[in-house]
Amino acid sequence: MTLFGTMRAPRELIFGSGQRGSLGLIASKLGQRALVVTDERLAADPDLLAMVQQLEDAGLATRVDSSTLPDVPVESAIASSNAARNFAPDLIIGIGGGSCLDMAKCIAVLLTHGGRPQDYYGEYNVPGPVMPIIAIPTTSGTGSEVTPVAVVSDAERSLKVGISSPYIIPTASICDPDLTLSCPPGLTAIAGADALTHAIEALTTLRREPIAGLSQERVFIGKNAMSDQFALQAISLLWQGLEAACTNGKDSEAREKVMMGATLAGLAFGVAGVAAAHAIQYPVGALTHTAHGAGVACMLPYVMRWNAPAIAPELARIAGVTGLGSADEVIPAVEALLAKIGIPPTLRDLGLDEGSIDWVAEQSCGIARLIQNNPRPLPLPDMRKLVTAAFKGDASLLDK
Repeated sequence: MTLFGTMRAPRELIFGSGQRGSLGLIASKLGQRALVVTDERLAADPDLLAMVQQLEDAGLATRVDSSTLPDVPVESAIASSNAARNFAPDLIIGIGGGSCLDMAKCIAVLLTHGGRPQDYYGEYNVPGPVMPIIAIPTTSGTGSEVTPVAVVSDAERSLKVGISSPYIIPTASICDPDLTLSCPPGLTAIAGADALTHAIEALTTLRREPIAGLSQERVFIGKNAMSDQFALQAISLLWQGLEAACTNGKDSEAREKVMMGATLAGLAFGVAGVAAAHAIQYPVGALTHTAHGAGVACMLPYVMRWNAPAIAPELARIAGVTGLGSADEVIPAVEALLAKIGIPPTLRDLGLDEGSIDWVAEQSCGIARLIQNNPRPLPLPDMRKLVTAAFKGDASLLDK
């Protein structure tokens, strides 16, 4: 196989304990008027207040917008960008979980190019560079600190929608695992399971013919030599650290492994993309209002079982980096790890009604960019079978 790969990443990515202390120095090189985007809970957090003080000490005019809501409703992004115009920021700093980072990306797009988030849905619809963005995650999950995507929720569509463009990859990202030490076990588990799903789906997505220009036609090009390396290292780190971080949140070594795993998973799927587990979670999440990470991780073992005939080499590579004896052990081991950290094992446990199975299957098939990325085709009858298996917790249905 001819080696082919693409890498997209922040211009500067800094990882390590205490590295949030470099924010003032980094920001002072990128702008003079900083809008800090966070949520209400974090707005009074001592670590956030110390970072705001750094910005002010570095001579930046600073305003804090703490209006971020879970899943970034499009109306909230519009309201925040409108409210920021009289401040005229030239630098956006997102501090918080994935929603805060995605909100920061949306605001940067709207302040730079105008319009509404709806104008930029899909791939390559942001027309040009946006003002600089600094991303500082406080959870280890979405990988938004390194990805070219911002996910918003649109009530008119009843589903989450993505804005995907290399222009919205943060200019600089500071990943300080100390910021995750106070993250509660439930959120640690959901975020970490999201990261594991990103890494495994990135490794097992479809491999496309590497024609010239592929990376300019698609934001998410499928698995490739570079994304595979990030994905495998992410799986290894998350395998080592996730259960320990959920068991003892003060375990700094585990926190480091999980945060680096989540970031590397972001670098992997930010190019390769994700697949069926994410496609199914979008309608499931819309109906059940459950956490994204719980939904994708619930689906992950079932999707892996469906894809198994097409991903034998990848399962063997996962076995290699996790210390498992063979490829056959990988899917049961993934199920066991997710069970240990409290991820619901079925869609019924997530609150899905059995009468919604057909609707979920139809909606999932309609999310073409993700289904086309899946390594094994999923026409509607097979998608219905997959969703039913995940609802009933009966993987044997996938063999019928």
